[in-house]
Amino acid sequence: MSLTDNPRPPLPTWITDAYEVLSARIVDSSADHDGVPSIDRERAVTVLTGVDELALERVDAEHAITRLLERGYLYEVDDELRVTTHSD
Repeated sequence: MSLTDNPRPPLPTWITDAYEVLSARIVDSSADHDGVPSIDRERAVTVLTGVDELALERVDAEHAITRLLERGYLYEVDDELRVTTHSD
């Protein structure tokens, strides 16, 4: 997305790296009762703090999730995080 479409600065690399980890985990997870792959928010924090390459503390993992939710990369339903998919 170009800056003309979105005037906000891009997310920091460490947050997009966190997104890559979470989105892969969510897509690889089994679908919940709605048939949509998701991950519990607390589990997502645990996943992010457990990835050595990211080296995130809990507060950093929570911040990354918040930013990803704010920017629309993820959405939340009943404490479950899901990957936002965009139709073309």
